[in-house]
Amino acid sequence: MTEPLLPAAQTPHVLDFISHSQAQTERVGMRLGQLLRAGDLVLLSGPLGAGKTHLIKGIARGLGYDGPVTSPTFVLINEYRADAAHGRLPIYHVDLYRVSGVTELATIGLEEIWLADGVCLVEWPERAAAALPPENLQIALSYVSETKRRLRLMPRGARYQALLATFKEATFG
Repeated sequence: MTEPLLPAAQTPHVLDFISHSQAQTERVGMRLGQLLRAGDLVLLSGPLGAGKTHLIKGIARGLGYDGPVTSPTFVLINEYRADAAHGRLPIYHVDLYRVSGVTELATIGLEEIWLADGVCLVEWPERAAAALPPENLQIALSYVSETKRRLRLMPRGARYQALLATFKEATFG
């Protein structure tokens, strides 16, 4: 008798898997980054230390950025640039951990960023849930053990369902 699949594994538009190290989380991010394009919005949620910034580091590498990637907890937004092969696309790394509400979002120009011609990566999106566009790729990270993290990728909208299908094929065959 075979073991039943987890509910997320049975859902065609959700992907659940375990990353076994920070390096593997970054490699997963790199594969995802290679598939992103201008206008894409990726929301990363999870507790402190769950690996959101490591995943973003990988995404930036996948877009050809090779500089430092740090969480913009105090400045709220870091901007990186993709390489020439990726059209020098802006990569916006947003951290909403210190944002207290939707009214504060208006002062940082978040809406302008996700409407811009770049890739927008948002940590702590739940702090801006009411203001976020309905179409996005949400990635929830959670602890499994000291080195392992569970990643759940949930697409919202046709663009992100197609992106996830391509990512699944490229990453897992």
